[in-house]
Amino acid sequence: MFLALHEVEIKILEIDRGKTEGMLIAAGAKRTFDGAIHAVYFDFGGSSLHEAGGTLRLRSEGDRNVLTFKKQVEDREAKVREEEEVDVSEFRAMRSILESIGLSAWLEMSKHRTTWQLGMTHFEFDKYHDAYEYIPEFLEIECTDVETAYREAEKLGFSRENCRPWDALQVADYYSGRRSGK
Repeated sequence: MFLALHEVEIKILEIDRGKTEGMLIAAGAKRTFDGAIHAVYFDFGGSSLHEAGGTLRLRSEGDRNVLTFKKQVEDREAKVREEEEVDVSEFRAMRSILESIGLSAWLEMSKHRTTWQLGMTHFEFDKYHDAYEYIPEFLEIECTDVETAYREAEKLGFSRENCRPWDALQVADYYSGRRSGK
């Protein structure tokens, strides 16, 4: 399946998962995913994709494998990307193809994700493993526009100041700095 969409994300750190999930359940949200995710990010040797505002990711999500290209739109109020993705049948084969055309894996991340959906908004609880296990579990709200993201965060008791327009590496940098006393 091929999918192209406009994606808006905000991250909320320092959450009380039980309380937040209780509010989602009370509002009628449905759990749509609860499982492991393994992601590998690719670029050419000179980081040309990254420098052009692009991200190429191969990810396994439970039984599903997805190749995604994201193009940066903005990062002021929320992380906004144009995204195209396609399901692939074989993770290892797709990785091998990407590497054989000159792309290199520059980052691998594993996490456990629980996704709740309410309307067209996804609420994702992420807990990273391995090299990034020091990152506490956080909430990501994903939808199609910035105002909806903030409105949904406020319904859960979070202010705009609690919302971060960060990607996973920015979250890692934030917690890495806190660990080292910076």
